[in-house]
Amino acid sequence: MGGCHSAARSSWVSVSGRAMATALSGETFVVPLQNGVDAADQLARTVGEGRVVGGLCATFSFVVAPGRIRSLGAFHSVRFGFMDAATTERTDRLRSAFDRAGVRATIPPDIHLALWEKFLFVVPFGSVGAFRKAPIGETRSDPETRAMLERGMREILAVARARGVALPDEAVPAAMGFIDSLDPKGTASLQRDLAEGRPSELEAWTGAVVRLGREAGVPTPLHAEIYAVLLPRERAARLHSPLPPRAGGEGAG
Repeated sequence: MGGCHSAARSSWVSVSGRAMATALSGETFVVPLQNGVDAADQLARTVGEGRVVGGLCATFSFVVAPGRIRSLGAFHSVRFGFMDAATTERTDRLRSAFDRAGVRATIPPDIHLALWEKFLFVVPFGSVGAFRKAPIGETRSDPETRAMLERGMREILAVARARGVALPDEAVPAAMGFIDSLDPKGTASLQRDLAEGRPSELEAWTGAVVRLGREAGVPTPLHAEIYAVLLPRERAARLHSPLPPRAGGEGAG
C-alpha cells in the first residue's frame, strides 16, 4: 500500500492529478490537503474515485526557500478519510505513519463535515482580510469587519446545509472563537499571495462559495462582493506570474 499526499495549491490540483495518474499502482491512494471543499472531486476525475481520500491539515506555515517550510505554531494535525466514510486497513496504516512522524492524525466519521468546518473558518479569514488589507487583529477588532467575518461564515453555513452537509449551529461561534485566539498579526495565505502579486486560491475559496451557493440556490452576497473586488487582482497576478501560488497553509485545528 502507498499513500500520496497532494499539497499543491488548489489551482494546480487537476494538473498534479494528471501527472500522478500514470504513476499510481496497486492500492496506492491520494490524499489532497488543499484548503477548499472540492479538491477530492477534482482529483477523482483524473485518478479515479477509489484512489482518492478526502483530507485536510491544520497548520500555520509558509515557504521560506525551496524545500524549506517555516512553522508559525506548535500544533499540526491531519484529518482524512474516504468520501463514503469507509475506514480501511489502508487509512489506518497511513494514520499510524503520521503518528510515528509526530503529526496528529485522525479519521473523522464524516470527512465532508470536517472539510466544510475548516472551509467555514478559512474562507472568511482570508477573504475579509484580503478585502480589508489588514491583519486579523485589526479585522476582528473593528465592529464592521468583525460582522463581515460572521456574515461570511453564516453564508457558508447556509451553502453547506443546502448541499446536505450537517454543519451544527455552533460552527460559527466556534470559528469566531478560533479567530479570536489567533496572533493579531496573522494573515491567511490568500491575503499574502494577493498582497505580493502572486496567484492565489481565490477561485477555490471565495469563488467556490459563490459558485456552490449559486448551484444550491443560496444567495452569498458578501462573498460575491468580495470576489468581484479581488478578482481583478487575481487576474493580474496570473497574467504576470508563471509561478503557482506559494505553498503554505492555515487550519482550524
